[in-house]
Amino acid sequence: MSKILSIALIVLSLFLFVTCKNQNAASAGQIESKSGPVYTKISAQEAKQMMDEMPSITVVDVRTRQEFEAGHIEGSLNIPNEIIGTSKVESLPDLDATILVYCRSGARSSQAARKLIALGYTNIIDFGGIINWPYEVVQ
Repeated sequence: MSKILSIALIVLSLFLFVTCKNQNAASAGQIESKSGPVYTKISAQEAKQMMDEMPSITVVDVRTRQEFEAGHIEGSLNIPNEIIGTSKVESLPDLDATILVYCRSGARSSQAARKLIALGYTNIIDFGGIINWPYEVVQ
């Protein structure tokens, strides 16, 4: 009986350790991928501030071409999440450049951020979806 109790306590301790570790990373705005590297999650307001302060920053809309044409953030590149795959994206700058990604609601931008990190990009920042963008868009 005490052996079962000991094993249960060890399993519970490991579970709590992993849960606390993930909460600390998320609270810092960094999201861990399974392979280890992280990308940063920020608000639309923080993204807008970065765009204002760094006009040459790369902004990538990972929605479909049709969604992009219906309205997008001025100056953003349209690179649909579906085409981000196993090789470097030619229209993006070098692997160490700061790249902001967004989609409609945040799901695809999160997927794209993980894929870009896996491709070797080191400074990926996800600011979620355009539905939370309170600023002007162009068509």
